[in-house]
Amino acid sequence: MDEKDILERIDEYVGEEQRLRDRYRRDELGREEEHRRLAELEVALDQCWDLLRRRRARQEAGDDPGDPGVRPPDEVEGYLQ
Repeated sequence: MDEKDILERIDEYVGEEQRLRDRYRRDELGREEEHRRLAELEVALDQCWDLLRRRRARQEAGDDPGDPGVRPPDEVEGYLQ
């Protein structure tokens, strides 16, 4: 996955997040379902941002950004713990 692909995926996730919130405001979606999916999207977005940062760091260091791979949720979400 290159940088363009990562940014496109981020845009997709952000769009879905906005659609979920809109559906909830229109009473088309229950609170539990909204929270569950928003939590999933938050993890997916964190993974994308992490991947993008690592690719950019490699490139800035003069290395091939390559595809360092997506880190597992527990690793990405555990940074601040």
